[in-house]
Amino acid sequence: MREAVKIEDCPEDIEALWAGDGSQLPDWFVSALRVPREEGYVEIDGAKAHYFRWGDRAKPKILMTHGFLSHARCFAFIAPFLADDYDVVAFDLAGMGDSEMRGQADPLARGREFAEIADAIGMFANGDKPTIIAHSFGSGAALTAVSQSPETFAGVVICDLMVMRPPLLEAYWTLRRASPGSGDPDKAKSRYSSYDAARSRYVLSPPQPVGEAFLLDYMAYHSMQRDGEGWTWKFSPEVFRRSNRPDEWLTTGERLVNAPGRKAIVHGEESQLFNRDSAEYVRELGGGDIPIIAVPHARHHLMLDQPLAFVTALRSVLHLWGEQPPATHAAI
Repeated sequence: MREAVKIEDCPEDIEALWAGDGSQLPDWFVSALRVPREEGYVEIDGAKAHYFRWGDRAKPKILMTHGFLSHARCFAFIAPFLADDYDVVAFDLAGMGDSEMRGQADPLARGREFAEIADAIGMFANGDKPTIIAHSFGSGAALTAVSQSPETFAGVVICDLMVMRPPLLEAYWTLRRASPGSGDPDKAKSRYSSYDAARSRYVLSPPQPVGEAFLLDYMAYHSMQRDGEGWTWKFSPEVFRRSNRPDEWLTTGERLVNAPGRKAIVHGEESQLFNRDSAEYVRELGGGDIPIIAVPHARHHLMLDQPLAFVTALRSVLHLWGEQPPATHAAI
């Protein structure tokens, strides 16, 4: 099943948060949301999967997804800057955003989601191989996807995935900071009397200020839904029903280096989860040919800190890959 609606303008994305004509918002943001896009659902294993799509169907394919408990709109103001040169899809992982939960939340099931959504919306129709761009938790799932189906994807851009040397990661956890994919299932059942009450509980993980505060409001609004007279979170409690074993994260560096195909890393220069030592660690593990780009003045949620610099980093990787044969990596 495929249901889709063509959206020539997106006033609901703007006016839901800011009354009036949105003139207090940056021109680049308003213009990005007005780039024509398709919004739709496809049915996969009896559950609806939600996506956005921009650009020309005849051009190279890009498949984007988000971090844990987030949603595809984290790329809604990023993807339009790629739409002139690519066919871009951003999708909600199962049980998050506007996608229904399906199957299991284990890592193997998460990896399969990339091929499932791409196949369902016809991205493989002409033998095309999408390039994956994924953030944080979604990047870990993307590594699983390319490992499961090495011939299916053209490459993967890993955006601020948590990669640390095991001793540093264990020290990080002793500070009671949660690993990606962890959390309380009961939070998904929380109900708030007003939007403001719900908004006050929306926080980033790991905690950080953001460079563009209005983008945090935008992400928060689309993380919630009305429930009668109140508000609830969109994500399903089922997303927490996974093992989330420590070894899954202690070996992330090895998984990244050993994953097949072209890879690049884009991270916030001030990120807690991927820093200069993380880059050195990747090199030591054998990833010397993997391009690593640090976005200045950005933390883990780099699209909320430095969205236009993030766009520039992605454009650079994609452009260089377009000029290089798949068996090589461009040095950046």
